[in-house]
Amino acid sequence: MTNTIEKQKQLDLTYEKKYLKHLLFQVEKAINGINDRIQTQSDEIRYLNTHLQEYKTDMDHLEKNAMREAITNTAVMGDHSVDKKRRLIRLRDVPYFGRIDFVEKGKEKSQEIYVGVHNFHDDSANKNLVYDWRAPISSMFYDFETGAAFYETTNSKIEGSVELKRQFRIRKGEMEYMFDSELTIQDDVLQKELNQASSSKMKNIVATIQREQNAIIRNDEARHLIIQGVAGSGKTSIALHRIAFLLYKFKENISSDDILIISPNKVFASYISNVLPELGEETVAETSMEEIASELFEHQIKFQSFFDQVAELLAKTDENLIERIRFKSSPELLKKIDEYILYLENDGFKPVDLMINRKPVPAWFIKELFVKHNRRPILNRFNEVVRDIVNNMFIHYRYEVMGKERTTLHTTIRKMFPSTNLRMLYKEFYNWLERPDLLKVRKGATFEYSDVYPLLYLKMKLEGLKTYSDVKHLVVDEMQDYSAVQYKVLSRLFPCKKTVLGDINQSVNPFSASAMDTIQTIFTDATCMTMQKSYRSTYEITQFSKKLRENIEIEAIERHGEEPKIHSFKSETEEIGHVNVLIKKFLNSDFNSLGIVCKTQPQANKLFNELKNEFDINLLNATSVVFGSGIVIATAHLAKGLEFDSVIVPFVNQKNYSSEPDRQMLYVACTRAMHSLNITYSGKISEFL
Repeated sequence: MTNTIEKQKQLDLTYEKKYLKHLLFQVEKAINGINDRIQTQSDEIRYLNTHLQEYKTDMDHLEKNAMREAITNTAVMGDHSVDKKRRLIRLRDVPYFGRIDFVEKGKEKSQEIYVGVHNFHDDSANKNLVYDWRAPISSMFYDFETGAAFYETTNSKIEGSVELKRQFRIRKGEMEYMFDSELTIQDDVLQKELNQASSSKMKNIVATIQREQNAIIRNDEARHLIIQGVAGSGKTSIALHRIAFLLYKFKENISSDDILIISPNKVFASYISNVLPELGEETVAETSMEEIASELFEHQIKFQSFFDQVAELLAKTDENLIERIRFKSSPELLKKIDEYILYLENDGFKPVDLMINRKPVPAWFIKELFVKHNRRPILNRFNEVVRDIVNNMFIHYRYEVMGKERTTLHTTIRKMFPSTNLRMLYKEFYNWLERPDLLKVRKGATFEYSDVYPLLYLKMKLEGLKTYSDVKHLVVDEMQDYSAVQYKVLSRLFPCKKTVLGDINQSVNPFSASAMDTIQTIFTDATCMTMQKSYRSTYEITQFSKKLRENIEIEAIERHGEEPKIHSFKSETEEIGHVNVLIKKFLNSDFNSLGIVCKTQPQANKLFNELKNEFDINLLNATSVVFGSGIVIATAHLAKGLEFDSVIVPFVNQKNYSSEPDRQMLYVACTRAMHSLNITYSGKISEFL
């Protein structure tokens, strides 16, 4: 029996190697064909350009335009050829990672479906040798075990059964291993992939997408999709794969240029920048909440960054600051601003009787004109009121209001309103609330970060704001770090579909954090999905991290490693000395990345200065734009979303980690570790441990 099984395995391996060899031959043939095409197109462009230069004096305008159009069209075809070649080169390296044999109901013969990152069609045999992972038929690889299965096309549901499910690891065109699996992709392949050392860029996970992840990726019906995913659940990666899926399925209606990602910082944006190109799509634009605000304020208003706000909260406990943040992040603030706008609407505009060229313009008439334009934001009505007065002067008195007289009329009408200055009206809002203490403008007329989006909301109500109509899909990452007020403004600015993702347990500012249900009150037609299985960390690290957060629902994957270690020292000098020892241990290991994750930037800066002369270390701060491998020192705030093979969390004493924001930071720091976690402290250990 055993011999029969081994013999069959050998036959299968021989068949698969033969299939791989045939496929690689066809891919190479296609690459050579494209090389010839690119050369021909390049020669043609060179010839057309030379011809245009030599004979342009003999050509008329129409001939020149026709020649230029031919050059442009040939160049576009060349670009398409280069793109196709790029995909084929990737296919040559990793042509596919899975195979299913599917027998459609009513048919006898099974269909071999090889699943890879890109589609490859053999034109000579008129056969698909590899199916794109996003194709409808490929969904069965992720969703079904052997047995009854189906997939859905645009028009129908195709039923049948999966007779075989096989998984591969192929690198540089060489098959490293293959095996048959009756279960969804996990255990063997997943364990092998998760045990790999990290890299400086987030990797695509097409070979190991799980069933629950696949459901999120292929959800194309939700207008707004909100994903609450625990640390290490792969939510950012899943969101990017979802974007790749939507670009594939709706390629006629949406392109990479139509998508925008709001990411927490430039380091994180750099870290995720590789995923979409690996999946054959162009990188999409990314921005931040601060950049959006600065653009909408036309760079005229200075404000504190979110990074600085968090740093201030971690440096000391300021109850007044916490109260300001809490109030300005709440739906209650939106309600109060709406009431303030209503007050300005009803009682703010106080018209008086005017005389123009000895002709009366009564106050009641001016008020009537102001109310007539109530569909416009308040500060945009004054020009309309002036225009109506001027028109009426001409209609009734045949008098044309011109020049200086018209300018004076503009000024007079505007003075009937308390102010047209946004800053002043925002200040008056807190006086109207009888809480002037809730507004604290910093040195240099700099607003606190918590004021930025309330100020934008007021601007939107008083002046109106442009919408980003060119964005067809918005991705918001680290959703927990944005307030209800920010989401309200985003809902107006971006009327498009959205993917919103994050983890409430990883908020770096719990006083302005938004959970999934809060966000759903803003996007009322949203679909909510949760991801509770963590793939990043070993079982031991996940179980350790769970103890830092009460009532957290997280399912640890059965990938085992060493227990996290807590190291105690009598002094900080001894502690830093042991960090040296841990770094040397890392340098002698097979790991690629070590994250030393501190609570605050001053602590990170201090440790960097202590270690930089002995080790090659990268320090992340608010101005960093790239995440590299090797040894990285960062705050938990900047490390959020990143992962490291090994993590050291220093200075975990009671003095440093005692408040609720501190607990959040410690949880974030520990959940960055994939394989190894070391915690050090001197003095009394934090109560959280």
